[in-house]
Amino acid sequence: MKRITGLLLVGLAVIFAGCSTPSRTVERTAADAQIDLSGRWNDTDARLVAEEMIDDVLARPWLNQFSSQKGGSPVVVVGDVRNLSSEHIDTTPFIRDIERELINSGMVRFVAGEQARQQIRAERMDQQTQAREETVARLGAETGADFMLRGSISSTVDAIEGMRAIAYAVNMELVNIESNEIVWIGNKEIKKLIEQRRSRW
Repeated sequence: MKRITGLLLVGLAVIFAGCSTPSRTVERTAADAQIDLSGRWNDTDARLVAEEMIDDVLARPWLNQFSSQKGGSPVVVVGDVRNLSSEHIDTTPFIRDIERELINSGMVRFVAGEQARQQIRAERMDQQTQAREETVARLGAETGADFMLRGSISSTVDAIEGMRAIAYAVNMELVNIESNEIVWIGNKEIKKLIEQRRSRW
């Protein structure tokens, strides 16, 4: 009798364990598919904002003015994009999206950002003593940037019971490095409404 009862309890435990384990499915999607599960800032937001920002900055008068005054294409570097929002946002993918759009436009020349420059300078210094003379990269031969693109991401949240509205604001500016003149200001807002029943934000 005890043996039957023990087997019954074990069987019930297995059944309940099976019922309590959530099933999971994985489906591959296109890398550029717009998927928004949490309502928070994501890779789709970063890509779309970067594309729109670069389209706007390259269509403004500063570009033609520079070309007519200096001749040739301006050299641009991307500076910091600060996260001023209420959530953790890794701005690195957004910066990479901006850099990609700038380079692929063919309308400006582009130099590496601060962190990359530090690594490259260290390599160049190492070459001075370690590399063959005919292959050594020269010191003091960097291309200086004419403009720096920098900005911030901020957010505001409004919530009540099971609904939450998030508004993201991305502000960017293009600054003339020599004169500190701001030649372009861009703004893009993204608003999301998230509804989740029986939940408190």
